[in-house]
Amino acid sequence: MAARFDVPEIDAFTRPYWDAAAGGRLLLRRCGACGRAHHYPREFCPHCWSEAVTWERASGRATLYTWSVVHRNDLPPFGTRTPYVAAVVDLEEGPRMMTEVVDRGEEELRAGMALEVAFRAQGAEDAENAENAKDAKDAKDVEDAEGAAGGVVVPVFRPASRGPASP
Repeated sequence: MAARFDVPEIDAFTRPYWDAAAGGRLLLRRCGACGRAHHYPREFCPHCWSEAVTWERASGRATLYTWSVVHRNDLPPFGTRTPYVAAVVDLEEGPRMMTEVVDRGEEELRAGMALEVAFRAQGAEDAENAENAKDAKDAKDVEDAEGAAGGVVVPVFRPASRGPASP
């Protein structure tokens, strides 16, 4: 079997993050000492170095900070997915996150556009299961897609179905 570069290595520390994604929830870490949220998951706060950090459910809302359309990628299985939009988003809770924007053509993207989290199965054995997972909207759909795909579910972002939240 060829090496996979699109499936994360899950360990005991990150398992809650991946389990939540499989259930249709995005998690981040928040520091109990300084109160700041961060992403990617770490066992300590990258702002104040405190180890008093806990998992917290994120709202799933974000704004597009920057993006690049990838037209060529030689690592399997990315070559079959091109073109795709690699992006950095600002989560509503503050941290920036690297991700992919789906369900929108590159000509429609703009900095600051409202996004919402969606979930996609990675490591799918067939394209039909991966497409079903991409469109999953609730936890049951995500779990069904993950089970069928035999992989992991990852967060991606799509244009928000509603405008930005009121302050």
